[in-house]
Amino acid sequence: MAQVVQHAEGRVDRDESTAGRSRTSRQHVTPWIKWISVAVIIVGIVQIIWLLPIETGVRLLRRWIDELGMWGPIAFGLIYVVAAIFFIPGSALTLVAGAVFGLLWGTVIVSVASTVAAAIAFLIARYLARSAVERKARQYPKFAAVDEAVGREGWKIIALLRLSPAIPYSVGNYLYGLTAVRFWPYVLASWLAMLPGTFMYVYLGHLGRTSLAGADRTSGQWAMLIAGLIATVAVTVYITYIARRAIRSRLAESQQKPSENGDQTMNQPNGTRGAFVAAALAVLIVAATAFSYANKMRLRMLFGPPGVTLKEAYEPKPGGPTFDHSAFDEVVKTHVDADGWVDYEGLRLDPAKLDAYIASLANAPFDKLGRDEKLALLINAYNAFTLRLILDHYPLKSIKDIPANKRWDDQRWKVGKHTWSLNQIEHEQIRPKFKEPRIHFALVCAAVGCPILRTEPYAADRIDEQLEQATRYAHSHDSWFRFESEKNVVHLTSLYKWYGGDFEQTAGSVEQFAARYSPDLKAALDADKKPSIQWIEYDWSLNSAANKDKR
Repeated sequence: MAQVVQHAEGRVDRDESTAGRSRTSRQHVTPWIKWISVAVIIVGIVQIIWLLPIETGVRLLRRWIDELGMWGPIAFGLIYVVAAIFFIPGSALTLVAGAVFGLLWGTVIVSVASTVAAAIAFLIARYLARSAVERKARQYPKFAAVDEAVGREGWKIIALLRLSPAIPYSVGNYLYGLTAVRFWPYVLASWLAMLPGTFMYVYLGHLGRTSLAGADRTSGQWAMLIAGLIATVAVTVYITYIARRAIRSRLAESQQKPSENGDQTMNQPNGTRGAFVAAALAVLIVAATAFSYANKMRLRMLFGPPGVTLKEAYEPKPGGPTFDHSAFDEVVKTHVDADGWVDYEGLRLDPAKLDAYIASLANAPFDKLGRDEKLALLINAYNAFTLRLILDHYPLKSIKDIPANKRWDDQRWKVGKHTWSLNQIEHEQIRPKFKEPRIHFALVCAAVGCPILRTEPYAADRIDEQLEQATRYAHSHDSWFRFESEKNVVHLTSLYKWYGGDFEQTAGSVEQFAARYSPDLKAALDADKKPSIQWIEYDWSLNSAANKDKR
């Protein structure tokens, strides 16, 4: 009997030893899984952010704020306050503020807005929704210690907590309303203690905007910006470290000692579960990243045309190879009138020359062409492909009647050895490789609101003259431009709104670019009378001869 007992006890000991080794093994592996997963999540998020049209979104937001005038910063501040009250992370909006308003005003606006949000949430928790906040507070394990510490030291603890990430900003706004701290000391402590973090995020947003916009800065200026960022981050991290140590020691005095009946184990975070959650999130991020790359162009078109940095990518090649556009010349001379209206009925019955030209584009020596030859070919190809696209789906009232996957994103058009979509031709082959915003008055999308299709193709030896003519034509017609000097209002085609970044890179602003073609607008800007902008509604009706009365 004794032997049986000893054998059983030995088996139990072996089982416990095996279980212990298993737990030890998991304890060694779990942190690795967690940190690898976190690294994958961070890299994936950075990749997705890189693919997102952030610069375009920021530019549109800046334009909207500019249109609001003095109410712009106030509107942004109100959005910030509402977002914070509804637990939307303020860090994202703080980055946006840096990108939109710059270092000084971005910091001022966010500092005021975040403090106002903190004050409103505090009052809601203290007087309007105390019972609901108390129920949530009981789910927050550190709150009892925070409440005890605030009761002893008041606003000092609030300041330390604002400097430390111990309690998230939006959550803390409500939790602090349940403590004994008085309102005005709380507001003042919150405002001062949130300033370092606010400035750091504003700085990051400002630097991100500068880099995305392709600002023309010297290496010394970039070095100063980056050095300033490093210094800001270092100071903020050091202050956070000091505050975290201080708050940990104060909270430790207020926390109850763990019981000895196993509750301590129950209250400890489950490392295996946390690693599993991190790994699952990493898998989702990898899938999201793969999806984002597969739909890169559509993602970048989320807020309209993607923002690009205009650069000259090609050298001129005098005496180099050329391309013959005479077939396209016959097409436009036959089926397009002087005001750009297209006879699609006639073209549908006689498409041979258009198809011959498109076939010749597939054999073009594109990679060997010089700068001007490439630009002329790309513009003509885009316009010819658009005509063929309309014929493929004719009759129709608008290019937008064509299914989206068969319209601008359909990768079917051949130029030399390349096969591109219309969006790729415009946003990947023209805009980022030619510092030439006038192309927006040359590329024709088969709509009434588009610039007109000329009765001659673009030619390398006249490309500058032709682009200037096309741009000047648009600015001499009310369909694309009109300036009311007595009201100081400029009416602009939506092309300026969609491609504002292109015009800003060459002229400083869309108004300055348009002023090149309007002496009255230039005089107003020179007199420091910046006009308000009204966008001309873009008419997507087909640019067919039957729609002549629409322009």
